[in-house]
Amino acid sequence: MRILLSLIFCLINFQLSAQFIPNYDENQVPDFVLPQLLKTENGKQVTTREQWETLRRPEILAAFESQVYGRVPADELSVQFSLLESSRIALNGKAIRKQLAITFTGKSGTHAANLLVYLPKNTTGPVPVFLGYNFYGNHTIFPDERILVSESWVMNNPNNLIFNNKADEKSRGWRAGRWPLLLILERGYGLAVMYYGDVDPDFDDGFTNGIHGVVYEEGQKPAKDEWGSISAWAYGLSAAMDYFGIDPEIDQDRVAVLGHSRLGKTSLWAGARDDRFALVISNESGCGGAALSRRKFGETVERINTVFPHWFCDNFNQYNQNENSLPVDQHQLIALVAPRPVYIASAAGDEWSDPRGEFLSGYYAGDVYKLYGLKVLTRDQMPELNEPEKTGHVGYHIRSGDHDLTYYDWEQFLDFADLHFKQE
Repeated sequence: MRILLSLIFCLINFQLSAQFIPNYDENQVPDFVLPQLLKTENGKQVTTREQWETLRRPEILAAFESQVYGRVPADELSVQFSLLESSRIALNGKAIRKQLAITFTGKSGTHAANLLVYLPKNTTGPVPVFLGYNFYGNHTIFPDERILVSESWVMNNPNNLIFNNKADEKSRGWRAGRWPLLLILERGYGLAVMYYGDVDPDFDDGFTNGIHGVVYEEGQKPAKDEWGSISAWAYGLSAAMDYFGIDPEIDQDRVAVLGHSRLGKTSLWAGARDDRFALVISNESGCGGAALSRRKFGETVERINTVFPHWFCDNFNQYNQNENSLPVDQHQLIALVAPRPVYIASAAGDEWSDPRGEFLSGYYAGDVYKLYGLKVLTRDQMPELNEPEKTGHVGYHIRSGDHDLTYYDWEQFLDFADLHFKQE
């Protein structure tokens, strides 16, 4: 049944994608007025960080929760951790490896997701960690034969490395290019990854699978303002953060949450709703992520809701071709991270994700960071290709190349983390 649903979903996606013609012309970007960052719903001007934190920030967070991503019924869930495997001599003695099961329990059962952690050896004290999701299973991020192969539903790929939505040994290490593990360890950081499909498989089946399945009874669906998959994935990242709080080898005060594409949308929402993440990174997250919705450049709200109806809460559908009625826009999502540092990355060949819209969100979010006296992006003109701006609390780069997570991206993220994690 799951295979049939996946095939039907892919066919629908293909047909809808063929019908949609994106705008890639800046001259065709509609006129718009962004929702104000520093004015409350009753018209009060926000001029201090205290007013931001107590008055305006809660309003914006609530609007994103009820109108875009959906609220998480966290009170109906409990989380437990169990160690599945560990080694103190991983990667020829260069690293410590830990593999854990995160078990979510709700009124309708239990569901587990695996967390893979690598930490550098010979460190003094707990280490800072990058946390992120991968797309095809933990075993794909590095060719370590001890990494457990995912048993969850996995998206097929055109190379037939994954077929019939089932991962196996053929795909081990397949996505290592996106996760330069040795570089990360050499720079003094740990890496923690989860397969996003372990938390919630990425197809629309009416929210009966994954973590949703332990909350809702048969025939029940999320309310219009309750979580879609992006909120579910964000909740999974927060569950990993719960584990970091009990692992003495991980510095829970220096955790950077990172995501690419749809998982970049997830990292931003996770960072907005959970202030335990000390640094937030969005890589080419586009519509529903860092890009301004009102620009309607590349992917649009209607297109994303039509092709991926399970990602956002049902209320978000009312803004299809109606972006100007949104009570929020994505510069406000970036601002919710303040005063914690945030880094936004784009690629010149990825117009679908609207690089300029991603940059402008970071630029306009600076008004909140300024309340804290922090350094921000100083002009509304994008930097040149491969010339990152990474010396403040809002960082940005646009690199040459296409939609991907590359070694170059990681070098910038590591430099940004060094600035905020190692020089305080």
